[in-house]
Amino acid sequence: MASLGDDFVQPFEVKPLGVRGRLVRLGPAVDDILHRHAYPSPVSTLLGEAIALTAMLGSALKFDGKFILQAGGDGPVDLLVADYSTTGGMRGYARFDLQAISELPEGADAATGRLLGKGHLAMTIDQGTDMERYQGIVALAGQSLSDAAHEYFQRSEQIPTRLILATGPLIGRGRDAREAWRAGGILIQHLPESGPSSPLNLSSGDAPDGLIEIHQEDDRWVEARLLVETVQADELLDPTITPERLLYRLFHERGVTVYQPQRMKSECTCSRERIAAVLTGFSRSEREEMRQGDEIIVTCEFCSTRYSFRPDEIEPRAAARP
Repeated sequence: MASLGDDFVQPFEVKPLGVRGRLVRLGPAVDDILHRHAYPSPVSTLLGEAIALTAMLGSALKFDGKFILQAGGDGPVDLLVADYSTTGGMRGYARFDLQAISELPEGADAATGRLLGKGHLAMTIDQGTDMERYQGIVALAGQSLSDAAHEYFQRSEQIPTRLILATGPLIGRGRDAREAWRAGGILIQHLPESGPSSPLNLSSGDAPDGLIEIHQEDDRWVEARLLVETVQADELLDPTITPERLLYRLFHERGVTVYQPQRMKSECTCSRERIAAVLTGFSRSEREEMRQGDEIIVTCEFCSTRYSFRPDEIEPRAAARP
């Protein structure tokens, strides 16, 4: 199989271990998203992880619409949003307190749990206005995004899951060398043929108070999980390590089946028409506050595209509001 390069999600299955998984590798797509904003390095790292996680989870779902990952907390990054559309388009945005970021200690911890603090992580499937939304929520308590996702699958889905995320910049060579961001990740889930074999410690409602029933982990799941935990960040980010090479290293003794990869791209859904439609929902006085000179200026928070409108372009379509 030829190398896929960058910007894809590779589904795979290790049938002898009862495991399905996804490997994501993002290069130009995540670099484009992050470079549209002047993010500090820890914020870029955190948003890159969120984009990789969104790609893995969103591309695994059978639906037509958007998968949205949103985190909000009391940390220096009070809002983090990444979304995936079924066309493969991705975008992301982070809102942060620059002063609070600068006061954080250096190190990996500053780029994960400490940035978000305490709050909630929400995962939403949006299939359009005529379809019901599905949303799963898990509390954030200073843990990393991967830890929060593990907790969600453990508590809500009760599916044994292990995932690893990595984000980082590569510095090119030559006169025009610049920092290029990359993101990657690998996720596996144990899907037993019959009944749950979750590694949860469950307390039975019929048991005496204080008695905990311990369900032993499936040996196949333990083997798969330990193998995935050997993956290093550089293996997920290095463009010279092909996905087939990494998957072969992990599972060659058991045999791994790869399926059709899904391509990812940086793509914002904003447009002049959409922004104009949103502006018609504001009152005349609210639109006046947006004016800069003779124009109404709106900048997309996701892609930083700047849209300008003359007031008379909006007024005829606006509702008659004071």
